Amino acid sequence: MSTDKQQQGRGQSNALPMIIVAGLFFILGFATWLNGSLMPYLKQILQLSPFEASLILFSFYIAVTFTALPSAAVIRKVGYKNGMALGMATMMIAGLLFIPAAKTQLFALFLFAQLIMGAGITLLQTAVNPYVVRIGPEESAAARISIMGILNKGAGVVAPMVFTALILSGFQEVGGDLSQTQIDDMANSLVLPYLGMAMFLGLLALAVKKSPLPELASEADSNEQNNDNQGHLKEALSHPNLALGVVALFFYVAAEVIAGDTIGTFALSLGVENYTIMTSYTMVCMVIGYVLGIALIPKFISQQAALTVSAVVGLLLTMGIVFGDNSSFVIANTLLGGVELPDTLVLIAFLGFANAIVWPAVFPLALSGMGKLTSVGSALLVMGISGGAFGPLFWSLSSTTSLGEQGGYLVLAPCYLFILFYAVKGCKMKSW
Repeated sequence: MSTDKQQQGRGQSNALPMIIVAGLFFILGFATWLNGSLMPYLKQILQLSPFEASLILFSFYIAVTFTALPSAAVIRKVGYKNGMALGMATMMIAGLLFIPAAKTQLFALFLFAQLIMGAGITLLQTAVNPYVVRIGPEESAAARISIMGILNKGAGVVAPMVFTALILSGFQEVGGDLSQTQIDDMANSLVLPYLGMAMFLGLLALAVKKSPLPELASEADSNEQNNDNQGHLKEALSHPNLALGVVALFFYVAAEVIAGDTIGTFALSLGVENYTIMTSYTMVCMVIGYVLGIALIPKFISQQAALTVSAVVGLLLTMGIVFGDNSSFVIANTLLGGVELPDTLVLIAFLGFANAIVWPAVFPLALSGMGKLTSVGSALLVMGISGGAFGPLFWSLSSTTSLGEQGGYLVLAPCYLFILFYAVKGCKMKSW
């Protein structure tokens, strides 16, 4: 009886921390998937080439990649809760940097603001992720991770809608040449929303610092442990299922960011109104795919089989996008009740279905049999996020060729081909 009361008390004591952590995951998703709206918007007002526009995503994701290890060092110094507050304070600074960037319309300043935003998000993510696993019972950790994933992607649905409502609602021009007055008005419309976001993040940082979040014990950072980690790193990479899993996640994040963050830019080139909201369509598909994955894996379909299906669906959709007809609206008219969207845009959104369960499937397959190397393997897999920096970059470079923006989506094909290889063979390889 006393055990039951103890467990009930623990559940109640964990409730508030989990609510706080859930809110932080929503903020992480909001700030990340806001890029899908920001990229085409800046492309229009700064009159950027596809390659220059892709640098908006590159600067964000390259920061996520290269500040991961420094973020871990910061967490060891200041603790997890202070790390969350510092992460949001860094994001607040990034939000404030968007104000002079908008006033001066300097592309380099926008890129610097994106770099700082990526660094802040990485620090927040490094601090908040361990809470999901360690704040409750280990046996229910997978369920908590799934819920946080849905919140993250759900924020990706909301962010473009908020961006469009606050920033784009007063403007009717889509594509074409803008006058300097129109450009100034559109740039200035970024000031108040980003000021509001910065103030909100600052207040939230203070609230988290003063919140009853319990501090997690951090690992010691001794020289002996660092030497062990270096040895473990080499040993971990000797496992093909892990090493190839890192590459698979690189290609997956590349495909995910292309599908989520370039759809608005492509919609702008097609003259679609409210192009800044297009990321929401991809995110809705990802959320539905995420929920289906939770319901079906592993009860009805194995992780490996689900990964195979995802890769095949991704390849088929890629071919449909590249060779589709931009003047056809059949899919939208059939499935979306007459929403005027070209079939190619709908197929890009459908990539959300193909992408949804790749990360949840690759992660456990790559860590299978790793034993004491699991933590090192997890760190290596997280480095696959760097694919988000290079995927849109390759898409933009392809778009400047005779392929055009539509043909540029052909870069998705090698991504899904490698994921298919990993699903069929790579995840089974236990030695080189």
